[in-house]
Parts: sequence; C-alpha cells; structure tokens
Amino acid sequence: MIRSELVQMLATDNPDLSAREIERIVDIFFDEITSRLAEDGRVELRGFGAFSTRAREARTGRNPRTGESVDVDAKRVPYFKPGKEMRQRLNV
Repeated sequence: MIRSELVQMLATDNPDLSAREIERIVDIFFDEITSRLAEDGRVELRGFGAFSTRAREARTGRNPRTGESVDVDAKRVPYFKPGKEMRQRLNV
C-alpha cells in the first residue's frame, strides 16, 4: 500500500471528511512519528507495533561499481518491531 491508497481508503471510510482534511491527518501522523524518532524517542502503537531507532557503527564499505573502499559514517536507522496482535494476525 502506498500513501495515496491509504488516503483513499480513509476517504472512503470517512465520507464526512474532505480529502484535504484526511491528507492533513496522514501528514500529521507521519510527521509526529518522524519527529519523535528524530528526538531519539520511541513510538508505540498498541496492537500494531513499536517504532524506534538503532545505532549503526562506522564501518568500511565497498562501492559495488568500482570495488573501491568507502568509509561509512556512524548513524541511527529506524527500526520497527511488530506487536503481538499483528504477529498473530499474520500467522493465522
């Protein structure tokens, strides 16, 4: 599912809201998750899962095109852990 499909499904399920309002709700939802993760926080949606970040150490990588070594800086990457209810629904 892509973002526009999500907005369309929400619009279908909520005919009393305009497309612009639904688009704004989706924007706020994703922006809030992103800002919390940027603050090194965690977002937990009960029954769905939890978003957090994990640290990746600096390392030496390889350019696949040229084969030359490249230094890759340390960074934080997003991580998602599905909740118990989601895992159960997927494995029915």
